[in-house]
Amino acid sequence: MASGPRATVPEDSVRTVSPGRRGEKAVSELTGDSVEAGTLKSAASAVRWVVASPRPVKRKDVQEAAQRRLQLLPGSQAEGRGQGPEEEEEETLLSLPEEDDEKAQPLPPVCVAPMRGMWREEKVALYCDEVLQGCKAEDADDAMCRYLSEKLKLKGKWLGVWKTNPELFFVKYEEASISFVGILVEVTCKLRQSASSCFKVTVSVAEPFSSNIANIPRDLVDEILEELEHSVPLLEVYPVEGQDSDLHDIALALEAVRFFYDFLWRDWDDEESCENYTALIEERINLWCDIQDGTIPGPIAQRFKKTLEKYKNKRIELIEYQSNIKEDPSAAEAVECWKKYYEIVMLCGLLKMWEDLRLRVHGPFFPRILRRRKGKRDFGKTITHIVAKVMTTDMVKDLSSDTLLQQHDDLDLALDSCYSGDTVVIFPGEYQAVNLALLTDDIVIKGIGKREEIMITSEPSYDSFVVSKADNVKLMHLSLIQQGTVDGIVVVESGHMTLENCVLKCEGTGVCVLTGAALTITDCEITGAQGAGVELYPGSIAILERNEIHHCNNLRTTDSSKSTLGGVNMKVLPAPKLKMTNNHIYNNNGYGVSILQPTEQFFIVAEETLSKGTASGDKKDDNMLSKVMQNLNLEMNNNKIEANLKGAIRIVTS
Repeated sequence: MASGPRATVPEDSVRTVSPGRRGEKAVSELTGDSVEAGTLKSAASAVRWVVASPRPVKRKDVQEAAQRRLQLLPGSQAEGRGQGPEEEEEETLLSLPEEDDEKAQPLPPVCVAPMRGMWREEKVALYCDEVLQGCKAEDADDAMCRYLSEKLKLKGKWLGVWKTNPELFFVKYEEASISFVGILVEVTCKLRQSASSCFKVTVSVAEPFSSNIANIPRDLVDEILEELEHSVPLLEVYPVEGQDSDLHDIALALEAVRFFYDFLWRDWDDEESCENYTALIEERINLWCDIQDGTIPGPIAQRFKKTLEKYKNKRIELIEYQSNIKEDPSAAEAVECWKKYYEIVMLCGLLKMWEDLRLRVHGPFFPRILRRRKGKRDFGKTITHIVAKVMTTDMVKDLSSDTLLQQHDDLDLALDSCYSGDTVVIFPGEYQAVNLALLTDDIVIKGIGKREEIMITSEPSYDSFVVSKADNVKLMHLSLIQQGTVDGIVVVESGHMTLENCVLKCEGTGVCVLTGAALTITDCEITGAQGAGVELYPGSIAILERNEIHHCNNLRTTDSSKSTLGGVNMKVLPAPKLKMTNNHIYNNNGYGVSILQPTEQFFIVAEETLSKGTASGDKKDDNMLSKVMQNLNLEMNNNKIEANLKGAIRIVTS
């Protein structure tokens, strides 16, 4: 593997360390908020102590609490952890004036551990059966510690690349340009530990002097290592290729521990009782795999990651705030501490909701529908709301003479004025309306003119676009254009919605019909969804007639071969009811229609007829498909399903 372009850095950015504060500075930079926040766990105990105790936490206490998992990986790898080390090394970095000092040689390639490429079953076997072995959350550190210790016994000394935070070496740098400082070191496995995540190993600079920063001063590297007493976090060291096979086992073990703390561990795990912790870890492995293979669409996954990152950063903020409080905190400081603490609690609760729902297309987005249903007006009349910049008599010539009219130049105001039975008539133009995410009354929203000329765009700062809880809502002759929102372009939470002659241009996920809800789509076009075009939850009902569903599952995943979503996706148990007639489903990146059953024991097809993962679209098994249709109450007549990347119809057992 080629080492890729190497950086040189401006001379004035290299850190100079005065003898009096080197040690203090080094510790501060290794444990500060510039390091990846995802590694913080034991700060949880510090938070509990801080809030409950009248005494503040001293800086030393905070550093010791935060240190355990702040040292796993360089902070700049927050989004790039899923890539192999070789990809990280190939980043194009900064350049700097030439110097006469000894030039560092390019870094040798590191072992590429297969951790992230494992199948989910292999990951489950590794963590649940081999490493954790049924332990509780509070014992996870010890389990990881034992696992690493056993692997490290295989080799006492070896070569590795130490990848650490650039702030340890540089006063200033562009974070996007230089992600880590890598130094070739010789590792001596004399562990200093209190937990697996803060294993320390003894290192020394290996010959020839090698780094990803071509002109990094050798003297500076030696000084930094002296400050650290030549002891660095083990999880910052990556074994070099070309050594014996034992090093591959060590590399895999290190990657497994990094993966655990980066993706599977949660800060709150050892704060709560969990009867079956390995089952929880298995669910998180499934969650991670679903994000990688596209089962959970990209926008949903990104929102989860951002929320998790915000939660972790807030924890660090609280710890740092507490570290600056004097011995006798003021009332204002105590209040601020509680405010930060409760913000953390709220984010924690939201993240738990995400995980409980497995992020399935429709997650806990906000704002949700909180307002009450208005019902009919007191005087029993209905109103037709005209939405146009200017209203003319010609616009209403086709309405009956006794029609009550109200004109608005803002769609949001019109929706806010509606009662059950009202009609909203929209004339050509471009509109936004956050109230479309708050539909609780039975209304009709229809455009006058060509549907392409009545454009309703989502508000990017909101999670949801169109969400209905009404008994009967109808949208007609409109173009819905999703921009920025990540919830389904249309979500039917309960009741019934009708979409007629509409264009749905998705940017996030497609149309979602939740359990117990019903949807009728007629003469519509659905395109661009990053998940399935239409997502049917268990127990939902949908009628699809004369629609075009194309170019969905638009997000290219890391493993596109595993992604099955495409045109229509059904999740059964209880089975949804679907009637499809004269639809054209084409050019989707998954299957035209995918049906997900949760267990092999489910009734939709006999074991001898359908093996796990069989694709009916591939095998053309009309007898099997007819059985599925019969048991699912699925009617499919005269549909044209063609040119989908994976095939026509797939039945998947999870």
